[in-house]
Amino acid sequence: MTLGPNEGDPVPDTTHAPPTEDHEFAAWLADRAGAALLQVRGSGLTGKELKDVGDLSSHELLMQLLAEHRPQDAVLSEEGKDDAVRLSADRVWIVDPVDGTREFSEPPRDDWAVHVALWERTEPDSGELTAGAVALPAADLTLRTGAPIEVPPRSSDRPRIAVSRSRPPAFVEALAAEIGAELVPMGSAGVKVLSVVRDIADAYVHAGGQYEWDSAAPVAVARAAGLHTTRADGSPLAYNQPNPYLPDLLVCRPELAEVIAAFVVRHGAI
Repeated sequence: MTLGPNEGDPVPDTTHAPPTEDHEFAAWLADRAGAALLQVRGSGLTGKELKDVGDLSSHELLMQLLAEHRPQDAVLSEEGKDDAVRLSADRVWIVDPVDGTREFSEPPRDDWAVHVALWERTEPDSGELTAGAVALPAADLTLRTGAPIEVPPRSSDRPRIAVSRSRPPAFVEALAAEIGAELVPMGSAGVKVLSVVRDIADAYVHAGGQYEWDSAAPVAVARAAGLHTTRADGSPLAYNQPNPYLPDLLVCRPELAEVIAAFVVRHGAI
């Protein structure tokens, strides 16, 4: 279910006809890929075979739909060959066909996602994320730009920091101790970012290595919802770069940004 401006207000069904508007199109793509992934997940495959088939089927579907409906745009996908044509393109879709492949392969876990973001050139040598959607197919939820959900008031007295359930950055425990936060383990990067949008966590700080497709769509959605989105030290994020490696990320409620970024700088965490 893709949510509209108010939580619980569904966006009109676009299953059969792709929307022309970029925000809605991003959500349509993420939903279509998510539906395909749920079919793969229910096919009886397990383990590595489930991961591989899921990654490939979602990637191929997204590439097919983008080629059909946005043929003039370039694409950067985790599962595709990086084509240098994107560096001179004015519009680039940045997609992660399955974010959280491990969680995807462990039914009934729902902390995995599909990421679809659009980067557009605004200056000769730079651009911005202008649209994005993150689908959580197993949770029947898609959040998108253009109709952002208002971040709920903070419901916890202590700050909550979303961390990887398998690879939490070493510095985060020290950060949590310094600011009196609790750690909330969960799956994919997209799920962690959306946890801040949804008031499940108050911050997600990562410094263990990522790529543009890991954060582009979640950042677009979080930014549209009014959250702080930067690199872990507070410096700006840049997408559609020659090297798509983007190793660290900070998404949080605005009131936590300064103290977290200062900690990262002080401790040389990146």
